[in-house]
Amino acid sequence: MTDRIHNFSAGPAVLPEPVLRKAQEAIWNVDGSGIGIMEHSHRGKVFDRIITEAEQTCRDLAGIPDNYRVLFLQGGASLQFSMVPMNLLPPQSTADYLLTGVWAQKAIKEAKLVGKVHVAGSSESTGFDRIPTQDEISYSTGPAYVHMTTNNTIYGTQWRTEPSIPSGAPLIADTSSDMYSRPIDVRKYGLIYAGAQKNLGPSGLVLVIIRDDIVEQGPKILPTMLQYRIHVAEKSLYNTAPTFAIYVMGEVFKWIKSRGGLAAMAELNESKARTLYDYLDASDFFRGTAQADSRSRMNVCFRAPTEDLEEKFIKEAAKRGLDGLKGHRLVGGMRASIYNACPPAAVEALVSFMKEFERANRAAAART
Repeated sequence: MTDRIHNFSAGPAVLPEPVLRKAQEAIWNVDGSGIGIMEHSHRGKVFDRIITEAEQTCRDLAGIPDNYRVLFLQGGASLQFSMVPMNLLPPQSTADYLLTGVWAQKAIKEAKLVGKVHVAGSSESTGFDRIPTQDEISYSTGPAYVHMTTNNTIYGTQWRTEPSIPSGAPLIADTSSDMYSRPIDVRKYGLIYAGAQKNLGPSGLVLVIIRDDIVEQGPKILPTMLQYRIHVAEKSLYNTAPTFAIYVMGEVFKWIKSRGGLAAMAELNESKARTLYDYLDASDFFRGTAQADSRSRMNVCFRAPTEDLEEKFIKEAAKRGLDGLKGHRLVGGMRASIYNACPPAAVEALVSFMKEFERANRAAAART
């Protein structure tokens, strides 16, 4: 076995190997400065260039319009669960949420601490195994905003397109687990946020893309660190920025660009997912858990005939260098997270092992 194995973890997740190699060097000496990236001042010229390049490449990839700000913040997506309603949900107003899994539940819980929340659509009744259809969604009158979670890591479901929403209501999206895995029309959103640890970089950093007219909506009595206007005015440098994480995110953006951009990422991710789903559809041993029209291209969730066989599968897979396949504790089973940086060879190795495991354990499954 080499010193690198196949990593299917849901997050922190696999990073592109060229980025990791460059980060190794940058820790010691970034860009020939004689100082490592983690030692540079966040207000110095070297880091100023790094964060400027990261933002510009981020903008280039998605064609982010000039009336949107790009922020690199801390606290992950979980802090955004609170910041969004604190800034965008005025008293006497209602925020509409689309409930498609645990992370949407957590966002709703935080929003309810601030103001009134209406669950406009939900797939909870079927165990979050699908995305609600448009005719299942019922919005409140004049919502302050509509919030969605674009990909649901625990259940392996993903929105194919944005839902239709009431006129005048900004669409807010938690895109933590599929940001920049496919093209995104930023103009359809008022605010987008994404924890970095799936597709964009290391944990501890969150990318926020926010439209100018939304920046100033928050009450000025909010604590300083919770106001979007402050972070915009200070260009993500109000406090000491997570310099290493921003550096790595910038290199991930460059890697995506070098691979052909978001359209190429979408094609690659579709191919990887199809390889795995095609096998699951053909198998009478393993089965996928998400409904076919809601399947995630990022997180493929599946089960074996028994929990004992699932435990055996996870242990034997790890011995083969296939790590991180245990499903979330809330749902059990298995989960293969095949984000941008997961190479096709990893998916092919997983399918090959699944076929082998199925042949070796078919008799045991038949006895159950």
